[in-house]
Amino acid sequence: MNNLTERQTADPLSNEDAATAASESEALLKDLAEQKDLHLRLAADFENFKRRSRQESEARAGAQKESFIVEVLPVMDNLERALAAGGARDSAQFHQGVEMTLKQLQQLLRQHGVESEEILGQAFDPHRHEALSQGHDPAKPDHAILAVVQRGYRRGAKIVRPAKVIVNDLTAAQPARHGR
Repeated sequence: MNNLTERQTADPLSNEDAATAASESEALLKDLAEQKDLHLRLAADFENFKRRSRQESEARAGAQKESFIVEVLPVMDNLERALAAGGARDSAQFHQGVEMTLKQLQQLLRQHGVESEEILGQAFDPHRHEALSQGHDPAKPDHAILAVVQRGYRRGAKIVRPAKVIVNDLTAAQPARHGR
């Protein structure tokens, strides 16, 4: 026991150092637990934020779709009325009614930023047009659009649906040249 007493009297700070180290260790463990709790709370808050954002986005998209549907319904009503009256009236009135309904629908699409283009005679662009077949018209330039089978639509710079077209091909009608 003399050795133990000698060590304690020779190094009186060792007990204090051990107590300080234990106190610091407890403080560090407490701080770690607080940081872990904070991390878990932040992770939960972030997951809740993502869920709320997704729900709000879905609700906004649903409201936009519903609004568009409400705007399209009068056009549908006009088409139904035109078809119902088509047999009772002459074809000129029927044609006029359908034409007016088509203009109403085109106006509605323009209000939503959807436009079609007049592309007849323009150069074929594979990014904006879909070639269904080729034609041959020597009076038109090569690769010009000869006919539009189905209109294309765009919203701003984005192509919503490419136009389906017939493209002029002047090379197909030229006789093949053989190098002799």
